[in-house]
Amino acid sequence: MSKNFRIRNQSVGDGHPAFIIAEIGSNHNQDYELALRMIESALKSGADAVKFQTFKAEQHVSKWAETPAFYEERNTQNLLRPLELNRAWQAGLQEHTEALGGIFFSSPCDFEAVDSLEAIDAPAHKVASFDLPDTDLIAYIAKTRKPIILSTGLADWMDIQRAVDTCRACGNEKIVLLQCTSLYPAPSELSNLKAMDSMRAAFNVLTGYSDHTLGGVVSLGAVARGACVIEKHFTLDRGLPGPDHSFAMEPAEFAKMVSDIREIESALGDGVKNGPRNEEAEMAEKVRRSLHAARDIEEGEDISADMLVIKRPGLGLPPFLSPHIVGRKARRRIKADEWITWDMMV
Repeated sequence: MSKNFRIRNQSVGDGHPAFIIAEIGSNHNQDYELALRMIESALKSGADAVKFQTFKAEQHVSKWAETPAFYEERNTQNLLRPLELNRAWQAGLQEHTEALGGIFFSSPCDFEAVDSLEAIDAPAHKVASFDLPDTDLIAYIAKTRKPIILSTGLADWMDIQRAVDTCRACGNEKIVLLQCTSLYPAPSELSNLKAMDSMRAAFNVLTGYSDHTLGGVVSLGAVARGACVIEKHFTLDRGLPGPDHSFAMEPAEFAKMVSDIREIESALGDGVKNGPRNEEAEMAEKVRRSLHAARDIEEGEDISADMLVIKRPGLGLPPFLSPHIVGRKARRRIKADEWITWDMMV
């Protein structure tokens, strides 16, 4: 497994901050200026990357295909046709993204889409959940040797195994599997974040989460469980026309989610228990317990166990040293409640 790799200038994987993708998808509404504004807003809101979808409706679905019941438009081709991205825009969208310090890539849904993205040297490719069974497409993408992010909504273990095996057969180990619930929006109780752990262990790959739930809570939970990639649908306004705007995140919400993710990452730490950190040292001295004199102990008096008591603060010797103190002589008079230190004894 590639423990980490780079997408453009950003490291993705173990030991690095979560790579946060604003999924603009088809929310550009075939409006180039709107697409540019969405890129600007997503990056300003803290996204590391923006992602679009590159498909042609007639190549993507049968003309007889029907959409799920929650779409008003029942014919899938008719639904998707107005959502197509003009492939001639991709170079300009990438240039605009990179000028603002972000990363641009897409989900190519056919070989020509892959070629169009390779022509502008897109730094990574994403395979949508619905395309995971298409191992020919996965192989074509994997041969670019670019990082490949595979969404696993609706997938069983063999679907995932075939996809991962296809990538590896092409010599591509730069794989991230995203846990995903393919409902729009998705209820939180179906998120199954533990599947990230299972996929990581079973397939020896990096894992993340593609979030279709409302709000950012589930994405925060995913990061706390070790997701190295978070993908979240993004819009300027949920009231805009189009099937994906209504469940996407608006800029202020997205910015709050990113801020919360970064706070969670800072709170995770390194897992090593080495006692109090510098910031905790004063508190440790004040509230931890140590050995104190239970009564006045006169100079030269032999110290016995009943002369010792355990109290705060922790400025004296730790309690576990009590057996090594009993039997020693007091070097000077020790007043009741004084904490005990080595220099008080001989």
